[in-house]
Amino acid sequence: MNQALPRLRSKLEFDGPLGAFLGDTRIRLLEAIDQHGSISQAAKAVPLSYKAAWDAVDAMNNLAEQPLVLRSTGGKHGGGTLLTDYGRKVIALYRALEAEYQAALDRLTASMNDGQASDFQQFSQLLKRMSMKTSARNQFAGKIVGLREGDVDFEVRIKLDEENELVAVITGESAENLGLTIGMEINALVKSSSVLLLNDPAVKTTARNHLWGEITRIHEGPVNSEVTLAMKTGKSVCAVVTHDSVEKLGLVVGEQACAVFKASSVILCKYA
Repeated sequence: MNQALPRLRSKLEFDGPLGAFLGDTRIRLLEAIDQHGSISQAAKAVPLSYKAAWDAVDAMNNLAEQPLVLRSTGGKHGGGTLLTDYGRKVIALYRALEAEYQAALDRLTASMNDGQASDFQQFSQLLKRMSMKTSARNQFAGKIVGLREGDVDFEVRIKLDEENELVAVITGESAENLGLTIGMEINALVKSSSVLLLNDPAVKTTARNHLWGEITRIHEGPVNSEVTLAMKTGKSVCAVVTHDSVEKLGLVVGEQACAVFKASSVILCKYA
């Protein structure tokens, strides 16, 4: 008796070195935001935790060409949440591709011959091994607008949007391996623990990266607090700092603050 081949089921994801950018869970979150106009209600509908929902929204807004979700602060869980026209287009495109994807998988399943079950399992394992996730909370996508080669290090300037740039310092060997060129799309990762916060514009630092934004969330943990800043362009940056730092700086939701991090704290990666 021949072993039955498993049925291929559609689970469409837009994936890359930064991990999953769009998948079914995030699309359902966007659809719920459009329906309820509230991140807390949308999170319950998916379901996701309130924090996980906002983390997903921040990641999507940071990596998209235009913001998918707009928000207004106010109250314990923030104010209203609005899906943009661009966000609705992304949902429509995803659902259309998902339908085509499933149809193609159904045709592939139907065409599989006896004796291919082993090959299919090996292929599935290969896909699993090739999948890559990152623990970095801050994930940005932008274009390289400046390259400067030094004796040892390589300085890379990345334009995130019309108002914000990042600077990364990597080794010459890393720059060569990535094949960096002006105008190239690149992804930048920054661990939240590498981000410092300031709220005094007069303070000077040696760090190359300064991103100003409005504090939209302060999530308190047992020892540290996770502080999220929203920039005017819709992108966000997250910092993990001590409770003592939050109190000393007087950080509160709705106030302006600056995320500061060294160029050497930025990790660059690109799609293969």
